[in-house]
Amino acid sequence: METTELIELLARNEDSHHQFKANVTNEASLASEMVAFSNTQGGKLIIGVHDDGSSSGLTREDMKRLSNLVSNAASQQVKPPINPVTENLALNGDLVMVVHVSEGISKPYMDKNGAIWVKSGPDKRKATSREEIQRMYQSVRLIHGDEIPTEASINDIHESLFSAFYETQFEEPLADQELPRSQILHNLNLAKGGFLNVAGALLFANNVQFRLPAFIVKCVTYPGVDIDEDEYLDSQDVAGTLRQVFDDTLGFVLRHIKRVQANQGVNSLGKLEVPKIVFEELITNALIHRDYFVSAPVRVFVFSDRIEIISPGHLPNNLTIENIKSGNSNIRNPVLASFATKLLPYRGLGSGILRAVKAYSDIVFEDYREGNFFKVIICLPPIKHNLSD
Repeated sequence: METTELIELLARNEDSHHQFKANVTNEASLASEMVAFSNTQGGKLIIGVHDDGSSSGLTREDMKRLSNLVSNAASQQVKPPINPVTENLALNGDLVMVVHVSEGISKPYMDKNGAIWVKSGPDKRKATSREEIQRMYQSVRLIHGDEIPTEASINDIHESLFSAFYETQFEEPLADQELPRSQILHNLNLAKGGFLNVAGALLFANNVQFRLPAFIVKCVTYPGVDIDEDEYLDSQDVAGTLRQVFDDTLGFVLRHIKRVQANQGVNSLGKLEVPKIVFEELITNALIHRDYFVSAPVRVFVFSDRIEIISPGHLPNNLTIENIKSGNSNIRNPVLASFATKLLPYRGLGSGILRAVKAYSDIVFEDYREGNFFKVIICLPPIKHNLSD
């Protein structure tokens, strides 16, 4: 880092990626800062500057002491150990140490007391919720939301649905299989110990809404452009197997968008104002890539000027909106994704967003990391009125 870059950075004040310290004397305190960076997106700890960005006057002796402090804290006070990089710079005649901490690949990181720290804006806080800690394991692919066990047993399987899938997939009747049903479901990564996981329940269980009541889709149509709790045109809580949820959610949306004649005869049904493939791709994306560690429904709001599809969970890991619009993907729920290619209009190649935008360009994507949700906005064409003299 050049001194000019440091000066520009200090002028912007602290944020989630940059923390200022006038001095550091305590290994445990330093370790908690590095744990927070490692568990979030990495960052720089700048030692030798006050909160206002002015230098605090560190000496050469201070730099030697700090170098040892950083090394000891990273190796002995952080679990698992990390490897920060230090850089010494001059600022207005004083010395400043920049500690570069990368985002970790072995999350969650802890301090020596077992506390898991994460960044929250310019500050840090302890991660305490089970869901938040599970997502850290998920980010390094040690656990996935669709593999969480449920209370649904293998006896809750929809027999005809699973049998039809099995015969189509493996080209032999399920009844001819010599393995017990529990072993078949275990081998397909749909169950363990006689109980279905989230993927198994969503794909093949009877009455899944009673076992997983949060994992439904809530659809509402409003007459205007805002949410109104007292006035709406239609609503539906969509539940069932994943295929049923897809079909019913798509049906709800298609019932509430307009058709246009588009140079067709007056007796024709007309074309949808937004191509059907757009909703197929985006609804599938919401069901397959949502965060199943979050106990909340997917929401679909139909307004007079737009349709919003809101999925629990922000984009995983380092994915950005620019990434996904370029075809990049990160499979959050690998079991669901593998079965979805056989049960839904899903190809698993990261191309769904591309196909939706190619078919209809007026789509906006919004990633809310603080609120932990992802929103897709399909802007509807303006209503055209026929003018007469």
